[in-house]
Amino acid sequence: MSITAGSYTFGPDSGRIFIHTTRTGLGAKAGHDLTIEVTRWHGDATIDAASPAGSSVTVEVDAGSLEVRTGTGGVKPLTDSDREEIGRIIREKILHTDRHPTITFRSSRVDGTAESFHIEGDLTIAGTSRLVTVQGLVADDRVRGSAVIVQSRWGIRPYSALFGALKLSDEVEVRLDVGLAVKG
Repeated sequence: MSITAGSYTFGPDSGRIFIHTTRTGLGAKAGHDLTIEVTRWHGDATIDAASPAGSSVTVEVDAGSLEVRTGTGGVKPLTDSDREEIGRIIREKILHTDRHPTITFRSSRVDGTAESFHIEGDLTIAGTSRLVTVQGLVADDRVRGSAVIVQSRWGIRPYSALFGALKLSDEVEVRLDVGLAVKG
């Protein structure tokens, strides 16, 4: 499938963004690998199918809208109370959403084909911008992509507990799966 040139919008009604975390450290067995969903976000894309370099993408995320969906591993199952506590920690201690309510991505370079494309751009998290690359493809009328985010590059100290014995890995993976709607 090829993408038709034009301007598109996307968001939670047409797709999903997930963040996947893993645990490390001596106490890793006590923690959970998490799947966190971004529930409030929107994006715009301008596609130039003949010349991908003329394409652009922007995405804006409500940083307070991250919700823990699943937790695998761990000594005991993740409870609703655990999910709420993790959400609070993300908002208050990791992303500081009171001071930085949005996370943004703005492309600076697009190349490749529908079968395999790369989008480079500035990702701003908690007031710090760094270059990130999204790898993606178009399949079954959907755009799918992923990027690995190294939290410490944005000044984020990965969460730890049990005096550092249980830690989140510095790398988290962001995955997206969206359908594009033509801008009206």
